[in-house]
Amino acid sequence: MATHTVAPESQVKFEEFLDAHLEQEMLRFTTAGSVDDGKSTLIGRLLHDTKSVYEDQLAAVKKSRVNRASGGHVDFSLLTDGLKAEREQGITIDVAYRYFSTSKRKFIIADTPGHEQYTRNMATGASTADVAIVLIDAKAYLKQGSLLPQSRRHTYIAALLGIPHVVAAVNKMDLVGYSEETFSAIRREFLDLSARLGLKSVEAIPVSALEGDNVVNSSEATPWYTGPTLLDYLETVPLGAGEVDGPVRFPVQLVLRPDANFRGFAGQVARGTLRAGERVIALPSQRETTVKRIVTYDGDLEAAAYPQSVTVELEDEIDLSRGEMLVSAREGALPEINRHFRAMVVWMHEDPLVVGRTYVAKHTTRTVRATVRAIRHRVDVGTLEQVSAHQLEMNEIAEVEFETSLPLFFDSYAENRGTGALILIDGVTNATVGAGMIIAAMETSSETAARTVLVWVPEQKAVADRVVEALQLRGERAVLVDDALIPETALAGAVRALQLAGVVAVTARALDVDALARIESFAEDGVLLGEGRDADEILRLAGVTE
Repeated sequence: MATHTVAPESQVKFEEFLDAHLEQEMLRFTTAGSVDDGKSTLIGRLLHDTKSVYEDQLAAVKKSRVNRASGGHVDFSLLTDGLKAEREQGITIDVAYRYFSTSKRKFIIADTPGHEQYTRNMATGASTADVAIVLIDAKAYLKQGSLLPQSRRHTYIAALLGIPHVVAAVNKMDLVGYSEETFSAIRREFLDLSARLGLKSVEAIPVSALEGDNVVNSSEATPWYTGPTLLDYLETVPLGAGEVDGPVRFPVQLVLRPDANFRGFAGQVARGTLRAGERVIALPSQRETTVKRIVTYDGDLEAAAYPQSVTVELEDEIDLSRGEMLVSAREGALPEINRHFRAMVVWMHEDPLVVGRTYVAKHTTRTVRATVRAIRHRVDVGTLEQVSAHQLEMNEIAEVEFETSLPLFFDSYAENRGTGALILIDGVTNATVGAGMIIAAMETSSETAARTVLVWVPEQKAVADRVVEALQLRGERAVLVDDALIPETALAGAVRALQLAGVVAVTARALDVDALARIESFAEDGVLLGEGRDADEILRLAGVTE
């Protein structure tokens, strides 16, 4: 029987090809669009024209009884709409991930749904993206006379999730006669919206997913457009270096101690570049030490950068465990260390987020209890207006104040996505209920409600009721102690019992000097005297309003 021998030089060339492929940059991008904007068709066209579709897949699509493309065109959306409901309805419901590569880059596509009821799916798919492609239907724009609310919502979510680059793919240009005037109007309005949202790297490209214009190849139908095609843009857009250049953040995932001679801390570099010999600080203990070795399966490294997973051995024996963090010891390089912060939250569960409720929060490798202290405002994703809210329904977005059981070590999400993001988990069902993007730490004051023992507003029953209601809405426990069954002689004991239970007492009684002195003897600075102050000032001093 004859055998086939591979020439050594062929084997070498094949290995070189594999090495070159492995070393290619990886770009993750997400797509979002309104109903019938042609989002799945665009991705299908991109896969087809880059020769990333197997022949049997293409043959199956051509034979499909479901074909919404007109004029004998292949319905490329069927390449990405995988669920039966998606194919039947012609919409995207779940997040579909696709992979393809060119000679310049490797790509992972997150095809996310554009419908408002699937906002949580879009947030999930876009959370790790380097580029967001927002589909805009040129024909729908002409009919509406402005960008559709869905397009504004998708652009807002892209800005909220901190996606570095956003490109508007103005689709269905063939249906508006490849009008330069129409494209210019859409581009102008999109750039104005992006500027208001603080997006810095923005592009607009006229395309026709159905005809293939400016998707992979430049189109003769748009001689007035001299910019890149969509694929050219994706192949050349610069990938951010912020995660590599910033100060070191190394959350500890696991402590490894295979024998008495080695103790290492395994984890993934979340930010910056960690080097052997570098001085680092362990949080929360704030013990300073030196990196002795950076260990991997393939041998020791001189340095490890984001997002490498390594094991770190330290010069000193310090107490460090899962959920804690090694950070750069350089001056000014420490992250925020706080239990109080505010974050933008995308709510993902049928049961609403409620003020006062406690959830499990997972931030890097640290898991803590997080109590919702207040909802500052909800964002109307259609109009981008800020509206008041007492709870957060599924797919809604709001700015929320949290207090955690243990301090977190974080940067703002705008500064670093890895150390600025967290997820919220229902402690009973273990379901992931929300995604949070940290904005900033919150300053705590000695005058906040957390240290208030008694709020005394003599002869102002309406103000007392308002204080109790406002504290309860904020998530604090507060009660009115003006019950007839609590005599003034027993009031100090009642207030002390409430203090030990972590409850704020509120009263509108006219207390005598002796009763007030007994309460102040254990409350220290925790008595808020409302006499001579208006209701707004009392609420501010109680920590309810700013």
